[in-house]
Amino acid sequence: MKDNLPVWRSLMYVPVNVEKYVEKAHTRGADCIQLDLEDSVPASEKDSARKLVPAAAKRVRRGGGDVVVRINSPRDLAERDLEFSICEDVDGIAVTKAQSADHVRRIDDLVSKIETRRGMRMGHTRLIAMVETPGAFFQMPAIAQSSARLAAMNIGGEDFALETGMEPTEETLLMPKQQMVFAARAAGIMPLGFIASVAGFGDWEAFARMVRRSRQFGFMGAGCIHPGQVPIVNEQYSPSGEEVAYAKRIVEENAKHEAAGRASWSLDGKMIDVPVVVRAQRLLERHAAIRAREAKKSPG
Repeated sequence: MKDNLPVWRSLMYVPVNVEKYVEKAHTRGADCIQLDLEDSVPASEKDSARKLVPAAAKRVRRGGGDVVVRINSPRDLAERDLEFSICEDVDGIAVTKAQSADHVRRIDDLVSKIETRRGMRMGHTRLIAMVETPGAFFQMPAIAQSSARLAAMNIGGEDFALETGMEPTEETLLMPKQQMVFAARAAGIMPLGFIASVAGFGDWEAFARMVRRSRQFGFMGAGCIHPGQVPIVNEQYSPSGEEVAYAKRIVEENAKHEAAGRASWSLDGKMIDVPVVVRAQRLLERHAAIRAREAKKSPG
């Protein structure tokens, strides 16, 4: 994975033009607040909504979370959104309906020009590429490699299903989303999302099972459309205490066996070799990064 990727297990959507949601956003415990200028903002309110971003970003990050702004996809709207969204209190931009590597590079170039004009550190603003069309699906490896700013990629399940004529179910979305995981991992960026649609949240136990299964497929975080999803996503996209303890045992025992000149050995009746040890090391690194993220948060 790329160095210095953020820990974004939960990315909670907040319509920037709905004051009651903005006011409470920092109390929800999300790793990242996604201020939305796209689907949750009516066309008639987009001009006024984007002007709210700088002040809203400062407010929603009070709890220690990062801030991403989801911009609109038509180029003229995207450019106007970026003018109000590139600032010190915004950590990233979600590029909706990313069509190609060139599309992402155009956004990167616009962001760079605005950062320079405002005296910001070059590269301050990270990008999330959102794949939402069948055409973009076939461009995912190139999109994932297109910009040093890219921190993550996802497939917008509802839009993708609409454009492909599918029902947005776990069964139909699994293959394209798994392909996205491969493209993101190959580029060293975070695969975000769930194996099913984010829209279903009535049954919390079923939702937790789905998130747990998503982590098994390699997802590292996901968007949340309801505050009740946030603690579940944070928990399920984190290593459990048992996993951490077992990983520590593997690393400690491996050090002993390495000293004895052995690269494979057994623990609790299971063979341990290099991939298992590396997996344990990565899990402990992830655990440490999550603990550092949690330390930044303050109670609402």
